[in-house]
Amino acid sequence: MSKIISITSIASISPLGNKSKTIWENYKNPKHCFTTQFLDRKNTFVAKLDEDSNSIIEELKHSDSKYKFLDKSVLYAMMASRKAIENAAWTSNDIFGINIGSSRGATDLFEKHYQEYLETGKAQTLASPTTTLGNISSWVAHDLQTSGPEISHSITCSTALHAMLNGVAWLRAGMTDKFLVGGSEAPLTDFTIGQMRALKIYSNIDERQPELAEWPNRALDFEKKQNTMILGEGAAVCCLEMGRKEKALAFVEGIGYATEILEHNISISAEATCFQKSMKMALENTDLSEVDAIVMHAPGTKAGDLTEYKAIQKVFGTDLPMLTTNKWKIGHTFGASAMLSIELGILMMQHQEFIGVPFAKAQKPRKQIRKVLVNSVGFGGNAVSVLLGI
Repeated sequence: MSKIISITSIASISPLGNKSKTIWENYKNPKHCFTTQFLDRKNTFVAKLDEDSNSIIEELKHSDSKYKFLDKSVLYAMMASRKAIENAAWTSNDIFGINIGSSRGATDLFEKHYQEYLETGKAQTLASPTTTLGNISSWVAHDLQTSGPEISHSITCSTALHAMLNGVAWLRAGMTDKFLVGGSEAPLTDFTIGQMRALKIYSNIDERQPELAEWPNRALDFEKKQNTMILGEGAAVCCLEMGRKEKALAFVEGIGYATEILEHNISISAEATCFQKSMKMALENTDLSEVDAIVMHAPGTKAGDLTEYKAIQKVFGTDLPMLTTNKWKIGHTFGASAMLSIELGILMMQHQEFIGVPFAKAQKPRKQIRKVLVNSVGFGGNAVSVLLGI
């Protein structure tokens, strides 16, 4: 990449917490964040926000009479965005773009409005404007009182890295010198869980399989016999700035993307051709031996984890970087997941400590963590890979 992009701030709200110190401490804790909730007519593993984060969201919801009508996916994005621009020292006088996407958008609110319509035959006045996907970035812009471009989009589970890709494109085109990018998701609803169960990819409680009771999501277990995906909720955003900034947490050293022809409505090819292409593009100016770690997409499904691993082997050969994911711990947060992976990559470089998966096979350790590759892909075979460096 000819023009350096600095990540000058990153903020999130998730089951790991909402402060950088707390998030890192929870990553170092080998316990997962899953609890059970009665959804889709049965007890279901989910990863919910911690109590402190929930209280912050409730406070935000009641801080403005207009905010009480908003979906949690919007509130999560607003909270994370406030923190991110505060850390980056951006103000409302700065003109910056906003691109915050979501896989599902206002899922909870949409389901409630639709149920009410079925029961009464009438729709609420605000049912449409509060459930459109675009209201995530537009409400964030309202809350931050900024005047730059606003974009919301859905590219399923790779949404957040597509937001970063778009922000980088705007910066490199010279159309602005700052962009706020990320993703937000609040998918813990009956219908969303039901859809995942219909795909037969959701983790099930099974007392006959004690390894699933201890680790319900088996992301990076390439020998698992069943799908173990679990949903989580949260939002994560980062501040991008043109040039090499002294305050930068990390630099975007490479970015790649690819879409492959579908073999099935939800699948990617056996060796994840899209990932091979996106990784090669992100790494085109980098010696492969310099990549110290990869934060994999790895949702905990049999095919998803294994095909990505095969793609990594195709690109890197036998000398693999250290491999990790956070979905064994906080589940799959859909449109927010990739930016939470970026956050994990940055934290590992800041602390010079690798956060592995407790039940994964031992890996060859690296002496340092200076370059981290982050992968993401969604339904439709749309992959994005981002190379971070310090």
